[in-house]
Amino acid sequence: MSGGFPIDLILFGMVAAFLVLRLRSILGRRTGYERPPTPVEPTGAGEEAARTIDTRAEEVGPPQIGGPGPKRSLPDPASAAGQTLARIRQIDPDFDPTGFLVGAEGAFAMIVDAFARGDRDTLRTLLSPDVFGDFDAAITAREQAGERQRTDLVALRESAILEADLRGTVATIGVRFVSDQINMTYGPDGSVVAGGEAVTETVDVWSFARDLNSADPTWLLVGTRSE
Repeated sequence: MSGGFPIDLILFGMVAAFLVLRLRSILGRRTGYERPPTPVEPTGAGEEAARTIDTRAEEVGPPQIGGPGPKRSLPDPASAAGQTLARIRQIDPDFDPTGFLVGAEGAFAMIVDAFARGDRDTLRTLLSPDVFGDFDAAITAREQAGERQRTDLVALRESAILEADLRGTVATIGVRFVSDQINMTYGPDGSVVAGGEAVTETVDVWSFARDLNSADPTWLLVGTRSE
């Protein structure tokens, strides 16, 4: 065997880089926090967010790699949410609701995985400061208790734009995710203290916000709630 750099590793690296760039091109990449010029008050922040966080864990699978993928739904163009999406597109002609949903699905998996691993650096780039505070507190509590959680994201079945709001140039979009998950919590001695092996359907509504006039294309997670 020669001492050259393995070609297969180069190919794998190129594929991984393509996937990362694709996700960032759809949902955006955070380079630093820019507080919106007008207040954003999404539904489901605070205590509701903490309840959603509690269902997350350390081992997270990708959302349904095989098969047709999740079912995606957009609001009726005549509805309040549909009209708001049209107004968002007037301000940002590059905005595409279906592309936004694809990016939101990727963000859902990335955030679940980052929380599970306690990856605060990644979470800071994807969450608003308030929501990051909730996630950080939950991670700290888990670490102090010596607990380990396991979550298998078996499938992401549905994603739908549920609501949309536009205040000035600050847009907020609520996305409903339906996923199948396995959640278990292990104590310091390795025993199961919560959850089980059964696959359960989980319904989450996550709100993403962005100043449409900002050069930063990232839609930050600003609120969560469970249904």
